[in-house]
Amino acid sequence: MATAPDGFGKEFRLTLLTDDPLLAAAADQAGVNRIGIDLEFLGKTERQAGLNTRIERHDFDDLARISKAIHRADLFVRVNPIHAGTQAEIETALELGAQVLMLPAFRTAEEAGIFSRTIAGRARVQVLVEMAPAAVRIREILEVPGIDEVMIGLNDLRLQMGVANHFEMLASPLVDMLAAEVHKKGLPLAVGGVGRVDDRSMPVPTDLVHAQLPRLGATGAWLARVFTDGVPPGWDFTEAIASLRSRLSEWAAKSPEELEQARAELARHAVDWRRKSSQPRSAMA
Repeated sequence: MATAPDGFGKEFRLTLLTDDPLLAAAADQAGVNRIGIDLEFLGKTERQAGLNTRIERHDFDDLARISKAIHRADLFVRVNPIHAGTQAEIETALELGAQVLMLPAFRTAEEAGIFSRTIAGRARVQVLVEMAPAAVRIREILEVPGIDEVMIGLNDLRLQMGVANHFEMLASPLVDMLAAEVHKKGLPLAVGGVGRVDDRSMPVPTDLVHAQLPRLGATGAWLARVFTDGVPPGWDFTEAIASLRSRLSEWAAKSPEELEQARAELARHAVDWRRKSSQPRSAMA
């Protein structure tokens, strides 16, 4: 890692997707680095049918409202996969001030190239590696000119691989390999999403997820939906972000052996959850 451990959390890039200007303003004040909308819907409902995953129906009116609500964060847009309307989506996003654009659900270097050439340096280009063909072709994709950043998307990738949950994917050698390839190219890497430090609602300890980010050399992540859902009365967004950054720095200061221990523990929890989830209801009663 290029960042000193005590600066790891401070410099970690957090991205929030929302169509709520009030939440966007609070996130901006709290120090969230990127705030914006999710335009992706083409093919996503079919891929993630029946799952409690993030499927938004944001639009450019939402982007205009979010743009007015933030003053420090970069304006972010996840567009649709490459399709006939890709250029129009990109141009509209740029006209509204988008500073970071993400391409999801792509499979080839050619698709990444279309995206990068269309943006043509007018915003940061982030590609979301979440499809199995993209994972297989990662070296070819990383040779595409104009890619500024890479994110590994855990939900779709685990569906593509037939893996029970995204925690199992996060602890896998596959994600290690993808991260290593991105680092070889010297590109910033984001991985999955993060929850609150004090969140006890997840089937896997949130802290073990936090530990994987410095282990993988990640420099960014989503703010998971659970970060702002179901928060207790009097919840302080700024304090929650500060606690997260502090904990990330604490993990970054751990030894490689301690980080590997956290990975192994995460893997055990993921397998336990998989086994419990696969049991017949009668066996779980």
